[in-house]
Amino acid sequence: MAIENLPKDPMMLLSFVNTRLRDDGINLDSFCLQFRTAREDLEQKLAAVDYKYDDKLNRFV
Repeated sequence: MAIENLPKDPMMLLSFVNTRLRDDGINLDSFCLQFRTAREDLEQKLAAVDYKYDDKLNRFV
């Protein structure tokens, strides 16, 4: 699944990403590889709604 197939709405994207990080037990880099997207692009999309990735928590907060 490429980024084009990820939710377009930032809040839905946030929920989807955090759920996959938690349920699949993967980190953000692995998520980005799986969904064939650049980490920077994903982080920018979520930063636009004031969310930043926390490495220690392994989720966007």
